[in-house]
Amino acid sequence: MLDTGFFHADPHPGNLIRTPDGKLAILDFGLVTKLTDDQKYGMIEAIAHLIHRDYPEIVKDFVKLDFIPEGVNLEPILPVLAKVFDQALEGGGAKNINFQDLASDLAQITFDYPFRIPPYFALIIRAIGVLEGIALVGNPDFAIVDEAYPYIAQRLLTDESPRLRKALRYTIYGKSGVFDAERFIDVMQAFENFITAAKSGGGENLNGDMAELGLLQRQADISFPRFLPSESQSKQPVQTRAALGFLLSEKGNFFREFLLDEIVKGIDALSREQLVQIMSVLGVRNAAPVFSLVPTVGPFKPAGLLPSITEEDKVILNNVQKILEFLTAGSSISTTSSQGVNVARVIQELLPVLPGISARVLPELISRLSSRVLARLIRDTFL
Repeated sequence: MLDTGFFHADPHPGNLIRTPDGKLAILDFGLVTKLTDDQKYGMIEAIAHLIHRDYPEIVKDFVKLDFIPEGVNLEPILPVLAKVFDQALEGGGAKNINFQDLASDLAQITFDYPFRIPPYFALIIRAIGVLEGIALVGNPDFAIVDEAYPYIAQRLLTDESPRLRKALRYTIYGKSGVFDAERFIDVMQAFENFITAAKSGGGENLNGDMAELGLLQRQADISFPRFLPSESQSKQPVQTRAALGFLLSEKGNFFREFLLDEIVKGIDALSREQLVQIMSVLGVRNAAPVFSLVPTVGPFKPAGLLPSITEEDKVILNNVQKILEFLTAGSSISTTSSQGVNVARVIQELLPVLPGISARVLPELISRLSSRVLARLIRDTFL
Protein backbone atom coordinates (compact mmCIF):
# COMPACT_ATOMS: atom_id res chain seq x y z
CA MET A 1 0.00 0.00 0.00
CA LEU A 2 2.69 2.49 1.03
CA ASP A 3 5.34 1.21 -1.38
CA THR A 4 3.86 0.79 -4.86
CA GLY A 5 0.47 2.22 -3.92
CA PHE A 6 -1.24 -0.78 -5.51
CA PHE A 7 -2.84 -3.09 -2.97
CA HIS A 8 -5.21 -6.02 -2.57
CA ALA A 9 -8.33 -4.87 -0.72
CA ASP A 10 -9.84 -8.30 0.01
CA PRO A 11 -7.13 -10.38 1.75
CA HIS A 12 -9.41 -12.87 3.56
CA PRO A 13 -8.03 -16.39 4.28
CA GLY A 14 -9.54 -17.81 1.09
CA ASN A 15 -7.39 -15.40 -0.94
CA LEU A 16 -4.13 -16.28 0.81
CA ILE A 17 -2.05 -19.43 0.37
CA ARG A 18 1.25 -20.60 1.81
CA THR A 19 3.64 -21.80 -0.88
CA PRO A 20 5.78 -24.94 -0.38
CA ASP A 21 8.88 -22.79 0.22
CA GLY A 22 7.18 -20.82 3.01
CA LYS A 23 6.19 -17.67 1.12
CA LEU A 24 2.78 -16.01 1.18
CA ALA A 25 0.93 -15.93 -2.15
CA ILE A 26 -2.07 -13.65 -2.72
CA LEU A 27 -4.93 -14.81 -4.95
CA ASP A 28 -7.96 -13.24 -6.66
CA PHE A 29 -7.20 -9.63 -7.56
CA GLY A 30 -10.84 -8.76 -8.09
CA LEU A 31 -10.86 -5.97 -5.51
CA VAL A 32 -7.81 -3.74 -5.70
CA THR A 33 -7.06 -0.02 -5.66
CA LYS A 34 -4.15 2.31 -6.28
CA LEU A 35 -3.02 5.23 -4.13
CA THR A 36 -1.40 8.42 -5.38
CA ASP A 37 1.97 9.56 -4.03
CA ASP A 38 0.15 12.35 -2.16
CA GLN A 39 -2.00 9.78 -0.38
CA LYS A 40 0.95 7.51 0.45
CA TYR A 41 3.10 10.33 1.79
CA GLY A 42 0.13 11.89 3.55
CA MET A 43 -0.52 8.72 5.55
CA ILE A 44 3.11 8.46 6.66
CA GLU A 45 3.09 12.14 7.64
CA ALA A 46 -0.13 11.59 9.61
CA ILE A 47 1.47 8.70 11.51
CA ALA A 48 4.45 10.92 12.40
CA HIS A 49 2.06 13.60 13.69
CA LEU A 50 0.03 10.99 15.56
CA ILE A 51 3.14 9.72 17.39
CA HIS A 52 3.61 13.25 18.77
CA ARG A 53 -0.15 13.81 19.32
CA ASP A 54 0.07 16.92 17.13
CA TYR A 55 -3.67 17.13 16.44
CA PRO A 56 -3.67 20.50 14.62
CA GLU A 57 -1.30 18.98 12.05
CA ILE A 58 -3.37 15.78 11.86
CA VAL A 59 -6.44 17.82 10.96
CA LYS A 60 -4.44 19.42 8.12
CA ASP A 61 -3.33 15.93 7.07
CA PHE A 62 -6.98 14.91 6.85
CA VAL A 63 -7.61 17.77 4.44
CA LYS A 64 -4.73 16.56 2.24
CA LEU A 65 -6.07 12.99 2.46
CA ASP A 66 -9.56 14.10 1.38
CA PHE A 67 -11.33 13.37 4.69
CA ILE A 68 -12.20 17.05 5.07
CA PRO A 69 -13.13 19.26 2.09
CA GLU A 70 -10.88 22.21 1.25
CA GLY A 71 -11.97 25.50 2.77
CA VAL A 72 -13.85 24.00 5.75
CA ASN A 73 -13.39 25.71 9.13
CA LEU A 74 -11.19 23.25 11.02
CA GLU A 75 -11.66 24.70 14.52
CA PRO A 76 -14.92 22.85 15.39
CA ILE A 77 -13.50 19.54 14.10
CA LEU A 78 -10.17 19.75 15.96
CA PRO A 79 -11.45 19.01 19.51
CA VAL A 80 -13.62 16.15 18.23
CA LEU A 81 -10.71 14.51 16.43
CA ALA A 82 -8.43 15.16 19.42
CA LYS A 83 -10.88 13.27 21.66
CA VAL A 84 -11.09 10.34 19.22
CA PHE A 85 -7.29 10.05 18.98
CA ASP A 86 -6.76 10.52 22.72
CA GLN A 87 -9.05 7.52 23.29
CA ALA A 88 -7.25 5.53 20.58
CA LEU A 89 -3.82 6.30 22.06
CA GLU A 90 -4.76 5.39 25.65
CA GLY A 91 -3.72 1.76 25.27
CA GLY A 92 -0.01 2.40 24.80
CA GLY A 93 0.51 5.08 22.16
CA ALA A 94 0.28 5.14 18.40
CA LYS A 95 1.81 1.71 17.94
CA ASN A 96 -0.98 -0.02 19.86
CA ILE A 97 -3.95 1.65 18.17
CA ASN A 98 -6.85 -0.68 17.37
CA PHE A 99 -7.38 0.24 13.74
CA GLN A 100 -10.93 -1.10 13.55
CA ASP A 101 -12.08 0.84 16.61
CA LEU A 102 -10.43 4.01 15.32
CA ALA A 103 -12.10 3.64 11.91
CA SER A 104 -15.48 3.15 13.61
CA ASP A 105 -15.01 6.29 15.74
CA LEU A 106 -13.98 8.33 12.69
CA ALA A 107 -17.08 7.12 10.84
CA GLN A 108 -19.27 8.49 13.64
CA ILE A 109 -17.89 11.99 13.07
CA THR A 110 -19.33 11.99 9.54
CA PHE A 111 -22.87 12.35 10.95
CA ASP A 112 -22.24 15.68 12.68
CA TYR A 113 -19.33 17.35 10.89
CA PRO A 114 -18.11 17.97 7.32
CA PHE A 115 -15.98 14.85 7.59
CA ARG A 116 -16.09 11.93 5.17
CA ILE A 117 -14.40 8.58 4.60
CA PRO A 118 -12.91 8.74 1.08
CA PRO A 119 -13.47 5.64 -1.12
CA TYR A 120 -9.79 4.62 -1.17
CA PHE A 121 -9.68 4.69 2.63
CA ALA A 122 -12.84 2.59 2.90
CA LEU A 123 -10.93 -0.12 1.03
CA ILE A 124 -7.91 0.35 3.32
CA ILE A 125 -10.20 -0.10 6.35
CA ARG A 126 -11.58 -3.28 4.81
CA ALA A 127 -8.14 -4.73 3.96
CA ILE A 128 -6.46 -3.86 7.25
CA GLY A 129 -9.52 -4.95 9.25
CA VAL A 130 -9.45 -8.40 7.62
CA LEU A 131 -5.69 -8.81 8.08
CA GLU A 132 -5.87 -7.61 11.68
CA GLY A 133 -8.65 -10.12 12.37
CA ILE A 134 -6.54 -12.99 10.99
CA ALA A 135 -3.51 -11.89 13.01
CA LEU A 136 -5.46 -11.55 16.28
CA VAL A 137 -6.42 -15.21 16.05
CA GLY A 138 -2.75 -16.15 16.29
CA ASN A 139 -1.66 -13.29 18.56
CA PRO A 140 -4.23 -11.50 20.79
CA ASP A 141 -1.73 -8.67 21.37
CA PHE A 142 -1.25 -7.94 17.66
CA ALA A 143 -1.29 -4.23 16.75
CA ILE A 144 -1.25 -3.32 13.05
CA VAL A 145 0.54 0.03 13.46
CA ASP A 146 3.21 -1.57 15.64
CA GLU A 147 3.78 -4.25 13.00
CA ALA A 148 3.94 -1.63 10.24
CA TYR A 149 6.26 0.73 12.13
CA PRO A 150 9.57 -0.96 11.07
CA TYR A 151 8.57 -0.51 7.43
CA ILE A 152 7.55 3.11 8.07
CA ALA A 153 10.89 3.77 9.82
CA GLN A 154 12.74 2.31 6.84
CA ARG A 155 10.78 4.52 4.44
CA LEU A 156 11.45 7.61 6.54
CA LEU A 157 15.18 6.85 6.69
CA THR A 158 15.75 5.89 3.06
CA ASP A 159 13.11 7.63 0.92
CA GLU A 160 14.48 10.74 -0.82
CA SER A 161 11.10 12.47 -1.09
CA PRO A 162 11.32 15.99 0.44
CA ARG A 163 8.01 15.34 2.22
CA LEU A 164 9.27 12.18 3.91
CA ARG A 165 12.57 13.80 4.80
CA LYS A 166 10.62 16.56 6.51
CA ALA A 167 8.50 13.90 8.24
CA LEU A 168 11.69 12.15 9.45
CA ARG A 169 13.01 15.35 10.99
CA TYR A 170 9.63 15.94 12.63
CA THR A 171 9.57 12.37 14.00
CA ILE A 172 12.91 12.94 15.78
CA TYR A 173 12.45 16.58 16.81
CA GLY A 174 8.67 16.85 17.23
CA LYS A 175 6.74 20.09 17.27
CA SER A 176 9.05 21.59 19.93
CA GLY A 177 12.05 21.30 17.60
CA VAL A 178 14.14 19.70 20.36
CA PHE A 179 16.18 16.58 19.60
CA ASP A 180 14.65 13.51 21.28
CA ALA A 181 17.24 10.77 21.86
CA GLU A 182 14.56 8.25 22.84
CA ARG A 183 12.67 8.87 19.59
CA PHE A 184 15.92 8.56 17.63
CA ILE A 185 16.61 5.19 19.25
CA ASP A 186 13.00 4.10 18.67
CA VAL A 187 13.23 4.85 14.93
CA MET A 188 16.61 3.15 14.57
CA GLN A 189 15.43 0.04 16.46
CA ALA A 190 12.40 -0.17 14.19
CA PHE A 191 14.71 0.15 11.18
CA GLU A 192 16.81 -2.75 12.49
CA ASN A 193 13.64 -4.80 12.94
CA PHE A 194 12.84 -4.13 9.29
CA ILE A 195 16.30 -5.37 8.23
CA THR A 196 15.82 -8.52 10.32
CA ALA A 197 12.38 -9.14 8.81
CA ALA A 198 13.71 -8.56 5.29
CA LYS A 199 16.50 -11.07 5.85
CA SER A 200 14.17 -13.70 7.31
CA GLY A 201 11.82 -13.28 4.35
CA GLY A 202 14.61 -13.53 1.81
CA GLY A 203 13.83 -10.01 0.61
CA GLU A 204 16.96 -8.11 1.62
CA ASN A 205 18.03 -7.71 -2.02
CA LEU A 206 14.75 -5.93 -2.77
CA ASN A 207 15.69 -3.17 -0.36
CA GLY A 208 19.03 -1.93 -1.65
CA ASP A 209 21.33 -4.70 -0.34
CA MET A 210 20.87 -3.52 3.22
CA ALA A 211 21.75 -6.97 4.59
CA GLU A 212 25.42 -5.96 4.94
CA LEU A 213 24.76 -2.76 6.91
CA GLY A 214 26.16 -4.23 10.12
CA LEU A 215 29.57 -5.00 8.60
CA LEU A 216 31.96 -2.08 8.05
CA GLN A 217 35.18 -2.66 6.11
CA ARG A 218 38.40 -1.27 7.56
CA GLN A 219 40.62 0.79 5.27
CA ALA A 220 44.39 0.56 5.26
CA ASP A 221 47.00 3.20 6.08
CA ILE A 222 45.01 5.06 8.71
CA SER A 223 47.13 6.98 11.22
CA PHE A 224 45.56 7.45 14.62
CA PRO A 225 45.62 10.66 16.64
CA ARG A 226 48.18 10.51 19.46
CA PHE A 227 45.57 11.01 22.17
CA LEU A 228 44.09 7.59 21.35
CA PRO A 229 45.50 4.37 22.86
CA SER A 230 48.04 2.72 20.57
CA GLU A 231 46.95 -0.80 19.69
CA SER A 232 47.52 -3.01 16.69
CA GLN A 233 44.61 -2.78 14.31
CA SER A 234 42.91 -5.90 13.06
CA LYS A 235 42.16 -6.07 9.35
CA GLN A 236 38.89 -7.82 10.10
CA PRO A 237 35.67 -5.87 9.37
CA VAL A 238 34.18 -3.97 12.29
CA GLN A 239 30.99 -5.76 13.35
CA THR A 240 28.38 -3.19 14.29
CA ARG A 241 24.65 -3.12 14.66
CA ALA A 242 22.70 -2.24 11.53
CA ALA A 243 21.71 1.20 12.86
CA LEU A 244 25.33 2.36 13.11
CA GLY A 245 26.13 0.76 9.76
CA PHE A 246 23.29 2.74 8.21
CA LEU A 247 24.43 6.05 9.73
CA LEU A 248 27.96 5.52 8.39
CA SER A 249 26.81 4.43 4.93
CA GLU A 250 25.94 6.41 1.80
CA LYS A 251 22.28 5.68 2.51
CA GLY A 252 22.58 7.50 5.84
CA ASN A 253 23.80 10.78 4.30
CA PHE A 254 20.66 12.80 4.86
CA PHE A 255 19.99 11.54 8.39
CA ARG A 256 23.64 12.08 9.33
CA GLU A 257 23.61 15.59 7.86
CA PHE A 258 20.70 16.84 9.92
CA LEU A 259 22.18 15.22 13.04
CA LEU A 260 25.37 17.28 12.59
CA ASP A 261 24.09 20.04 14.88
CA GLU A 262 23.48 17.50 17.64
CA ILE A 263 26.96 16.02 17.08
CA VAL A 264 28.46 19.52 17.32
CA LYS A 265 26.56 20.24 20.55
CA GLY A 266 27.75 16.93 21.95
CA ILE A 267 31.43 17.57 21.08
CA ASP A 268 31.22 21.08 22.56
CA ALA A 269 29.64 19.83 25.79
CA LEU A 270 32.02 16.86 26.04
CA SER A 271 35.07 19.10 25.59
CA ARG A 272 33.96 21.45 28.36
CA GLU A 273 33.07 18.52 30.63
CA GLN A 274 36.61 17.16 30.12
CA LEU A 275 38.10 20.60 30.97
CA VAL A 276 36.02 20.79 34.16
CA GLN A 277 37.20 17.28 35.13
CA ILE A 278 40.86 18.16 34.42
CA MET A 279 40.58 21.30 36.56
CA SER A 280 39.05 19.20 39.33
CA VAL A 281 41.96 16.70 39.15
CA LEU A 282 44.39 19.62 39.41
CA GLY A 283 42.60 20.78 42.53
CA VAL A 284 40.87 23.75 40.88
CA ARG A 285 37.31 22.93 41.83
CA ASN A 286 36.08 26.53 41.80
CA ALA A 287 38.05 28.90 39.61
CA ALA A 288 35.38 31.61 39.58
CA PRO A 289 36.97 33.65 42.42
CA VAL A 290 40.30 33.64 40.57
CA PHE A 291 38.69 34.89 37.35
CA SER A 292 36.72 37.48 39.30
CA LEU A 293 40.02 39.15 40.33
CA VAL A 294 40.67 39.99 36.69
CA PRO A 295 39.02 43.37 36.04
CA THR A 296 36.23 43.68 33.51
CA VAL A 297 37.33 45.77 30.54
CA GLY A 298 34.31 47.43 28.93
CA PRO A 299 31.87 44.69 27.90
CA PHE A 300 34.57 41.96 28.21
CA LYS A 301 33.99 39.58 31.15
CA PRO A 302 37.01 37.26 31.78
CA ALA A 303 34.87 34.94 33.91
CA GLY A 304 33.05 33.99 30.70
CA LEU A 305 36.18 32.09 29.61
CA LEU A 306 35.76 29.68 32.53
CA PRO A 307 34.56 26.27 31.25
CA SER A 308 31.20 25.36 32.73
CA ILE A 309 28.42 22.83 32.24
CA THR A 310 24.86 24.13 31.91
CA GLU A 311 21.59 22.24 32.36
CA GLU A 312 21.27 22.14 28.57
CA ASP A 313 24.76 20.61 28.38
CA LYS A 314 23.73 17.92 30.88
CA VAL A 315 20.77 17.01 28.67
CA ILE A 316 23.04 16.93 25.59
CA LEU A 317 25.62 14.76 27.39
CA ASN A 318 22.86 12.41 28.54
CA ASN A 319 21.63 12.18 24.93
CA VAL A 320 25.17 11.45 23.70
CA GLN A 321 25.57 8.69 26.27
CA LYS A 322 22.21 7.11 25.39
CA ILE A 323 22.91 7.19 21.65
CA LEU A 324 26.46 5.82 21.96
CA GLU A 325 25.28 3.03 24.26
CA PHE A 326 22.56 2.15 21.76
CA LEU A 327 24.75 2.31 18.65
CA THR A 328 27.59 0.26 20.18
CA ALA A 329 25.43 -2.34 21.96
CA GLY A 330 25.95 -5.89 20.73
CA SER A 331 28.85 -4.91 18.46
CA SER A 332 32.60 -5.56 18.41
CA ILE A 333 33.15 -1.96 19.55
CA SER A 334 34.31 -2.03 23.15
CA THR A 335 32.31 -0.61 26.04
CA THR A 336 32.92 -0.57 29.76
CA SER A 337 30.08 -1.98 31.80
CA SER A 338 30.69 0.12 34.91
CA GLN A 339 31.14 3.53 33.28
CA GLY A 340 29.18 3.19 30.07
CA VAL A 341 30.73 3.80 26.67
CA ASN A 342 34.46 4.37 26.32
CA VAL A 343 34.26 7.25 23.84
CA ALA A 344 37.97 7.21 22.91
CA ARG A 345 37.85 3.49 22.23
CA VAL A 346 34.74 3.88 20.08
CA ILE A 347 36.52 6.54 17.99
CA GLN A 348 39.59 4.31 17.64
CA GLU A 349 37.48 1.37 16.47
CA LEU A 350 35.58 3.44 13.94
CA LEU A 351 38.42 5.51 12.45
CA PRO A 352 39.44 2.78 9.98
CA VAL A 353 36.00 2.86 8.36
CA LEU A 354 35.49 6.63 8.36
CA PRO A 355 37.92 8.19 5.82
CA GLY A 356 35.37 8.58 3.03
CA ILE A 357 32.77 10.00 5.40
CA SER A 358 35.30 12.28 7.09
CA ALA A 359 36.22 13.89 3.78
CA ARG A 360 32.58 14.86 3.25
CA VAL A 361 31.43 15.57 6.79
CA LEU A 362 34.52 16.80 8.70
CA PRO A 363 34.82 20.26 7.06
CA GLU A 364 31.15 21.00 7.78
CA LEU A 365 31.48 19.58 11.30
CA ILE A 366 34.53 21.76 12.07
CA SER A 367 32.80 24.82 10.61
CA ARG A 368 29.68 24.34 12.73
CA LEU A 369 31.69 23.54 15.87
CA SER A 370 33.85 26.64 15.42
CA SER A 371 30.75 28.81 14.93
CA ARG A 372 29.09 27.37 18.04
CA VAL A 373 32.17 27.79 20.26
CA LEU A 374 32.76 31.35 18.98
CA ALA A 375 29.11 32.31 19.51
CA ARG A 376 29.18 30.90 23.04
CA LEU A 377 32.40 32.74 23.92
CA ILE A 378 31.02 36.03 22.60
CA ARG A 379 27.78 35.50 24.53
CA ASP A 380 29.50 34.59 27.80
CA THR A 381 32.28 37.19 27.73
CA PHE A 382 30.64 40.20 26.11
CA LEU A 383 26.86 39.98 26.70
